[in-house]
Amino acid sequence: MKTIILFMLFSLFMFVKNISAMEIKSSSFNNNAFIPSKHAYRPSNFSPPLSWSGVPKDTMSFVLICDDPDAPVGTWVHWVIFNIPKEKTVLEENVPHDGKLTDGSIQGKSDFGSLGYGGPYPPPGKPHRYFFKLYAIDIMLDLKEGVLKEDVLKAISGHVLAEAEIVGLYKR
Repeated sequence: MKTIILFMLFSLFMFVKNISAMEIKSSSFNNNAFIPSKHAYRPSNFSPPLSWSGVPKDTMSFVLICDDPDAPVGTWVHWVIFNIPKEKTVLEENVPHDGKLTDGSIQGKSDFGSLGYGGPYPPPGKPHRYFFKLYAIDIMLDLKEGVLKEDVLKAISGHVLAEAEIVGLYKR
């Protein structure tokens, strides 16, 4: 009897986990694969297209942060964008570098010192990993354009409903 109950609980857990699992993808690269050079800081600095699914029902907005933990100076922030509307499930390629986008999304400052996406540009050598982390949150953030990653992470603390990530590689 105990085995049957444990099996039923495990099955229920797997069912609930699967229906609420958020996933993020890119049509430009697969998870743990190389990012095309058009998405690098030089020559084009085009943000990659991203799409997501499995969004929790109470989501009010999304936050996306891209960073490189392999940078010689410590984790390097490449993109901070928040207040992405809850209805949105796609960021098209080459998101404008504006502070506030037409859909209401707001962009923070990268470690390049600019608003919006700053693509990979590691020193020559081994590949670096670029983590694109998507957060579904239950609020809209009351933050201004140009904020830093740390400010956004502090503001979403306690409000994250789900997370998803895709990792891209880049080498010069």
